[in-house]
Amino acid sequence: MAKKVKKIKITLVRSPIGNTERHRATVRAIGLHRVGQTVEQTDTLSLRGMLAKVNHLVKIEEVQD
Repeated sequence: MAKKVKKIKITLVRSPIGNTERHRATVRAIGLHRVGQTVEQTDTLSLRGMLAKVNHLVKIEEVQD
């Protein structure tokens, strides 16, 4: 029985300008480039850690299949 892969929809709602270089790099590593852009990523522990660091800049939604 295969385990279902969970997906997360991440939207950049605030600009990373004025934040630290590490926060800007984290936003880029997630795949976000401009405010309002949305990407869909696989839910992993490393992604959750990245989102915890920039939670003030992004909106997170779980994708329902």
